[in-house]
Amino acid sequence: MKQSEIIKQLTDQELRKSVVYSQLLFIIITLLVSFILFDSLTKWTSLVHFDIKEIVYFGMLPGIIIVVIDLIMISILPKKLYDDGGINKRIFSGMSLPNIFILTLLIAVSEELLFRGVVQTTFGYIIASLSFAFVHFRYLKKPVLLISIVFVSFLIGYMYEITGNLLVSITSHFIVDFLLGLVIRYKIWGD
Repeated sequence: MKQSEIIKQLTDQELRKSVVYSQLLFIIITLLVSFILFDSLTKWTSLVHFDIKEIVYFGMLPGIIIVVIDLIMISILPKKLYDDGGINKRIFSGMSLPNIFILTLLIAVSEELLFRGVVQTTFGYIIASLSFAFVHFRYLKKPVLLISIVFVSFLIGYMYEITGNLLVSITSHFIVDFLLGLVIRYKIWGD
């Protein structure tokens, strides 16, 4: 059975739960792999530092720019090119603002800990960026969505490369997911 057929059989609530479970799995994988790949778990303290200028300039601003570019592309391109099978719409449409905040924060933290914190720190920028894009495999047959996720992955990875600060990549990822979640939930842009 194809992934799209399985997803159609899930209720919106079950779909949201599967997203949460996948993110919790990412956190577990991150912890297990960091035990193996890092000399010490104190390595994590060197990857996170609160620098408001870095967070704003390399996290928030790129996140906002990504969303603006995405919204412009949605306006210009035919709707079918941005169709992910209605998955994002099903996830975000019925959610409250606090739940969108919590879910998108969980996604940003879990994915950035794994892909920037472990994969990029250990194997490099290109492998981490391609791995991140590949995890979003539902976009592989959607060229515009694939190009978009690859671009976002490389940009966020580059911001991490410049700063070495996971708070930067988490912030950027969160801004993108949260704002686009709000756009979907409140039908701010288009249909």
